[in-house]
Amino acid sequence: MATTENGEKEMVVLYPPPAMGHLVSMVELGRLFLHRGLAVTIVTVDPPLNTGSIAAFIARASAAHPGIAFHRLPPVDLPPNPSSHHLEALACALLRRSNSNLLAFLRSLSPAPRALVLDMFCLFALDVAVPLHLPCFLFYTSGAAALAVFLHLPSLDVACAPSSFRDLAGTPLSIPGVPPLPADHMCLALLDRDDDAYRGLVYLSNRMPDVKGIFINTFRELEPRALEAVTAGLCLTDGRSTPPVYPIGPLITERKTDGGGECLAWLDALPNASVVFLCFGSIGQFEEEQLREIATGLDRSGHRFLWVVRSPPSHDPSKRFEAPPEPDLDALLPDGFLERTRARGLVVKAWAPQSEVLRHAAVGGFVTHCGWNSVLEAVVAGVPMLGWPLYAEQRMNKVFLVEEMQVAAAVEGYEGLVPAEEIETKVRWLMESEGGRRLRERAADMKEMAAAAVGEAGSSQAALEELVAQLKGGKDNGEGVGNTES
Repeated sequence: MATTENGEKEMVVLYPPPAMGHLVSMVELGRLFLHRGLAVTIVTVDPPLNTGSIAAFIARASAAHPGIAFHRLPPVDLPPNPSSHHLEALACALLRRSNSNLLAFLRSLSPAPRALVLDMFCLFALDVAVPLHLPCFLFYTSGAAALAVFLHLPSLDVACAPSSFRDLAGTPLSIPGVPPLPADHMCLALLDRDDDAYRGLVYLSNRMPDVKGIFINTFRELEPRALEAVTAGLCLTDGRSTPPVYPIGPLITERKTDGGGECLAWLDALPNASVVFLCFGSIGQFEEEQLREIATGLDRSGHRFLWVVRSPPSHDPSKRFEAPPEPDLDALLPDGFLERTRARGLVVKAWAPQSEVLRHAAVGGFVTHCGWNSVLEAVVAGVPMLGWPLYAEQRMNKVFLVEEMQVAAAVEGYEGLVPAEEIETKVRWLMESEGGRRLRERAADMKEMAAAAVGEAGSSQAALEELVAQLKGGKDNGEGVGNTES
């Protein structure tokens, strides 16, 4: 166990943005560090638009992991009339303006922390660490293929100028380590180069090589080609070296959660691999017309389903990011749908214990928005996916899941209204066809590889032990935050 001169555990400070997918992964990382003899403090900032879910999650995480200290930075003022409608732009403004508060907190710590672990959106804090001579690491909470894209983004920014990625729709982008990526499948916040979100993400991508190491929530067997390209330095073209890379995933929450008993009890009575699970993340929403198409497709498919339904998004700009009200299923879904499908379907409102549902033997397929945490939960459970990307980097993930990892098929038409016929066809394909059977076999193989990666002598276990040893290895050499040669 690494200790200070006073016999205290060496501390690592983790700094995530106020976004659920990023927070969940960072807490899991903190749990791993805690179990390996490090003291852990997680610094949080208030979300710019408080839906209540972030505060509730932090309260649960603090109760579940009393050894992890949580520190909340004081709130900061944000521009009153942001020019961008993307949450990424708002996050950049929030985290950039929080630097002075973070610096004050870090200076107050005694003894000083051993290292600062930053989410990609928190790389503005690299400037805070310089005067403290505090080594910084990046925890990239998505996969290696997405990391390859962002490491290469500054080169794409120059190569594609003055066009925006939206203007290049359908044009395949050549990025080391990943399959050809249609330009309009880049992260949604990157489609318009005149947007503040675009400028913020390009800036953050440029700062990635300035850390001492990069931890990725993936494992070598899932993304070998992308990891090879990243670690070989092929994604950077400006002469800088890529920091050491540590694939330490899959990091997911596997402990039982409160609630959700109805879902699990319903699944208990059903045959193995007979249910299609549809769930689209903590902020995934559909218009009422799309909900009705999904319902009709599920009805016609004849297959068992468990579907998490959220209320449609508000069209009031002032309420766009507020938590939606509880859905009125009778009003939103087709007449008679709930009664007709009662014997083979369960519709739940707003939330289900996704990780536990995916690990249930009755679940045989997963219709997902392709958020990375959801992807990893499906991989660990050995459940094949139908990809229906909605926001953020999910279109990129869909390409990687289908073309490279081969653990998913795509729901076609996700750029607009997906008709009931497509939903019916894809559900039947997944559950009945030879192609669906091969996808299930691939998912089962990947489940075994994921378990091996985090097991004793596994690739992710070895990477984790190596990075913990580096974190315990001492303060920076006086040069401040800089690059470490691979």
